[in-house]
Amino acid sequence: MPSIDAARRRLRLADSHISVLGLLVEEDAVPDELDGALAELRVAGIVGDGGSITGDLYPLVSTLMEPRVIVRTEITGPQGVLESGAVIGNDFVFVHEGWPGETESEYLPVEAPLLVPALARSVDLHDDILEGADLTEVITSTTGELDALMVRMESGQDDADAETVARETGAPERLVEVLAQLNCMWRMTVVWKNAHVENPEPTFTGLAVWDCGLEGYWVRELPAEPVREGDVTLESPLRVRRTNAKELWQAIADLLPDGSELG
Repeated sequence: MPSIDAARRRLRLADSHISVLGLLVEEDAVPDELDGALAELRVAGIVGDGGSITGDLYPLVSTLMEPRVIVRTEITGPQGVLESGAVIGNDFVFVHEGWPGETESEYLPVEAPLLVPALARSVDLHDDILEGADLTEVITSTTGELDALMVRMESGQDDADAETVARETGAPERLVEVLAQLNCMWRMTVVWKNAHVENPEPTFTGLAVWDCGLEGYWVRELPAEPVREGDVTLESPLRVRRTNAKELWQAIADLLPDGSELG
């Protein structure tokens, strides 16, 4: 169910609720398939009987209607894929996070200088467990070998040693060792339009990271983000490099456009 925390300006909304709010703002009819979402918004006191939206939603709705920058994060872990991100508008910045098994995401406002810490927290960026890790260490393989290794891991066949798994999947033994400690994989993509270019195409930046527990963080350099549909085949080269929390913090900041690009 949708809900609102007026004291802390937090909201819990599903995509269907967002769709309804957008239609109401545009004064368009709400289709039958969204009647349930509209009813839930009314029960929560977010939408009145006449279709009026509570004033507490103005900052979020205005930001979602005219976003300048959109951040999308996909976190793949033991409980499936979880989405989070951020939306930057003319006057407000909102971050949102999902919860495993729930359709609603929590939306809350942040000040622009606190966006990078909020994004870092959403992927649980934390201090490295290993001190003095070799940040030049690189593992190369192919996406096909990675897929074979992931399929084997997901099947629960985790009793064999790394050498045996590497031989059976064709993946490098070091890749097997690193992924044996995998907590989650996450991809962060940022999109915006450059205000100084006439009829600009959207600009995309992206970052893909493996959080491998005792083996630390690894950034996927190939295939390079953002990956578009059809870009990757089983023969595509895979390259991951060890990194740390400090580097990732800066990498997240570098994904975002600066003020000069937005006008």
